[in-house]
Amino acid sequence: MSASKSNANAADRDATASGVSDAVIRSSSHSAVDEMVLNIRGLISSEGLGVGDNLPTERELCERFSSSRNTVREAMRILKAYGIVSVRPKVGATIIDDRMERALDLFSFNTLEVSRDTFADIQGFRGLLEVSSVDLLFEKVNAADIAALRAANEELKKAELALDASEADFRFHTRLIQIMDNKAMLDVYKIMKPVILRIMLRGKTRHTFSTATFEEHNEIVDALEKRDGTAYQYKMKTHLEAGFRHFSA
Repeated sequence: MSASKSNANAADRDATASGVSDAVIRSSSHSAVDEMVLNIRGLISSEGLGVGDNLPTERELCERFSSSRNTVREAMRILKAYGIVSVRPKVGATIIDDRMERALDLFSFNTLEVSRDTFADIQGFRGLLEVSSVDLLFEKVNAADIAALRAANEELKKAELALDASEADFRFHTRLIQIMDNKAMLDVYKIMKPVILRIMLRGKTRHTFSTATFEEHNEIVDALEKRDGTAYQYKMKTHLEAGFRHFSA
């Protein structure tokens, strides 16, 4: 047996004798990677790095944080999955901002099925944004917004497939959210897009979108243009709850 193998076996026996299990060793490895992720994110913040800037090389990160190459590489893999960095051969790690795209991917993967409870939760949340925010909408809306909403609604009539119509439907509601000029609201709404589209498609055909949905949108825009709060809230609430019948109890 070689000296290296003998030393490795001795190390394994020592670890076992001291009660250090494989699980603990793996856990320690994960902790080192987590710490490296935090170190790199701290580096980005402390040095004021932004989108398009390059991170130090793998070797420099190893030296700076007294870490192994495997730990740095695993940390980069996690940051890449987060949508924070892009790693390319001969270029290294570059800071990006694809976090929203990653969140959309994750939300889409986890909402393959839409239940009645999911419908109630999502539409209830949309109600908070699109119904209860009536005062803010009336404060912010202008003639250009009304024209943009009417143009977005017209896309429902041009759609060739129900899927295309659902995308147009979503764009209409997204344009409505944009009126409030709140990026956080808009970002959250976009994250919900996959499940909202499934809700919009449930029990609908292309014809339904171009007739019933089109008319409902029209009435909502009319109420918004007239700043008729009672009519707006009633029309929007009725519109959002219309699909309940397509979900079994």
